[in-house]
Amino acid sequence: MQRPADTHTHKAYLTGFVLALILTVIPFALVWVGALPVRATLIVIAVAAIIQMLVHMYYFLHLNFRTTPRDNMLALVFAAVLIFILVGGTLWIMFDLHYRMMG
Repeated sequence: MQRPADTHTHKAYLTGFVLALILTVIPFALVWVGALPVRATLIVIAVAAIIQMLVHMYYFLHLNFRTTPRDNMLALVFAAVLIFILVGGTLWIMFDLHYRMMG
């Protein structure tokens, strides 16, 4: 599998780090300041998380999104399954705890 040469430089790693840092600070700042309504803040957090996942896959895992060979697709499917399990399991536990505490 051919890897793009431009993603193995210090500049590319630094660019990925700065983008990941910005995409982490934005949701924290929105929650801290409370500038947006709750629903809009949740949407911004979700969008920032998806973009951050793509940044990590491109800059740190060196997955090239221009071509989608089988390995890249397998990594994306695995990431989607893991996210579904983690988010779904967390929501399930939290709603169950809420039901048990309030019911």
